[in-house]
Amino acid sequence: MNALILTIYYALDIYKWFVIAMVIFSWLFAFNVINTRNQFVAMVGDFLMRVTEPVLRPIRRFMPDLGGIDISPIILFLIIFFLQQLLISNFPMAFIR
Repeated sequence: MNALILTIYYALDIYKWFVIAMVIFSWLFAFNVINTRNQFVAMVGDFLMRVTEPVLRPIRRFMPDLGGIDISPIILFLIIFFLQQLLISNFPMAFIR
């Protein structure tokens, strides 16, 4: 059971890094810093969108329009943080080494 709890915790942690990478990629794309015609850059962007968009889309649906400012990644970070704290508080023995 401890291995399952730790796996879920670390999967949430890795997913946070995917969201951070997607946010940085979207900023670089919006300010035309990266060349999206490059095949590798396009593949990375497509991967990040496919990984993060299914989770961010429902959050965006409930968020009010803020005029071009997307705070759905921040809301997702709060949800992930809450889930991780829930795991830590309910299964503290899984995190003791």
